[in-house]
Amino acid sequence: MTSLFSFPPGFHAAVIGGAGDIGAAIANLFCDLGATVTATAVDEAATRRSQLRPRAGLTIRPLDITSDTAVEAFAKSHRRVDALVNCAGILARDKEYEIATFMKVLDVNLTGTFRTCLAFRPLLAQTKGSIVNIASMNATLALPRIPAYCASKGGVVMLTKALALSWAPEGIRVNAVAPGYIETAINEAGRQDRVHYDGIAERTAFKRWGQPADVAGAVAFLCMPASSYATGTVVAVDGGFLAG
Repeated sequence: MTSLFSFPPGFHAAVIGGAGDIGAAIANLFCDLGATVTATAVDEAATRRSQLRPRAGLTIRPLDITSDTAVEAFAKSHRRVDALVNCAGILARDKEYEIATFMKVLDVNLTGTFRTCLAFRPLLAQTKGSIVNIASMNATLALPRIPAYCASKGGVVMLTKALALSWAPEGIRVNAVAPGYIETAINEAGRQDRVHYDGIAERTAFKRWGQPADVAGAVAFLCMPASSYATGTVVAVDGGFLAG
């Protein structure tokens, strides 16, 4: 008998942005729990920097999520997908006030998420699968230097809710996880400011920044049978930052 807190035999996940820090933690955990995973990287350099652990059952492939053609071809190359995890994302502090940069951030973070959801919909309908989109604490807590990132993650939250309602008749569940301050390459430069770093840690209930593995567990749960009645929800993984 399959446990509600495990993946069924043959479970396969596509982790978009799986070469990133949070994406790699998710892909590694899924493999640890017995799933097979196809993880994507934007380019070869991203693959080399990745914390993905080579193993049987893990495939890493390049993918440009701003390309309709590339995303559609990538989805069609799969025979079965039980879970789609969207965690590809970028930000550009201060430069997001330039229209071209603003649009690029939205194209990757929001439209890219929608592209992959659309492309994988037929496969997920066949397996009654689930989608987990990586949103952000910045979907509700704005920061002045990253307007496009904040807007895109707010959009991801509402996209998640809309797709959850639209695709429920097909048996597809759509949820999101909203990380808080997680130690990743995207904020490495800012973490060099010790006053800033300690101030963030002090604001959390646990008095520390999160780690990518802290996010992965929530994503895995949302793809398991134990969460079969959860859809359209956003799970905050922020160490209690927004609770105070």
